[in-house]
Amino acid sequence: MSRIGNLPIPVPEGVTIDVSGGNDVSVKGPKGEMGLRVDPDISLELKDGTLVVSRPTEQKRHRAMHGLYRSLINNLVVGVTEGYKKELEVIGVGYKAEVNNGVLELALGYSHPIYFLPPDGISIAAVSERGKNPQVVIEGIDKQLVGQVAAKIRGLRPPEPYKGKGIRYSDEYVRRKAGKTAAR
Repeated sequence: MSRIGNLPIPVPEGVTIDVSGGNDVSVKGPKGEMGLRVDPDISLELKDGTLVVSRPTEQKRHRAMHGLYRSLINNLVVGVTEGYKKELEVIGVGYKAEVNNGVLELALGYSHPIYFLPPDGISIAAVSERGKNPQVVIEGIDKQLVGQVAAKIRGLRPPEPYKGKGIRYSDEYVRRKAGKTAAR
């Protein structure tokens, strides 16, 4: 029994969900519009301001698809109403992050600056306060795309375990290691 798949998806005010005959779901809201093609075996029913996702049989494949598509459609609804946000911290002496004309410019201790152009639908902001580490804020309506962009930026200089320098998620804990000790 899928506990996630059986939950109905509430449709908030200002959000419209259209389900076409080929199981194409289109969600429109205040922040934008997104779409998803759902497996033809999964049935979608809109009633009383909620969307109910159901499966035809108890096959393993149908059970897996049931929870997956319910989560994906719920992510679309949350994306067009609230949006998604990831925050990264840039930690290291001389490490900088700033946005110029929509392009993220990073100084990460390499011999050259790194320029990152975000894809369409993603907005990037750099916050630098005196005495604090620079932060990069990534926002968008597509949960997968926001996470992918955050992972790409983090991959430019992942946090290292000895000094903790690098780019990390704001809620990430980096396990520190002891360095070398002097021989006596």
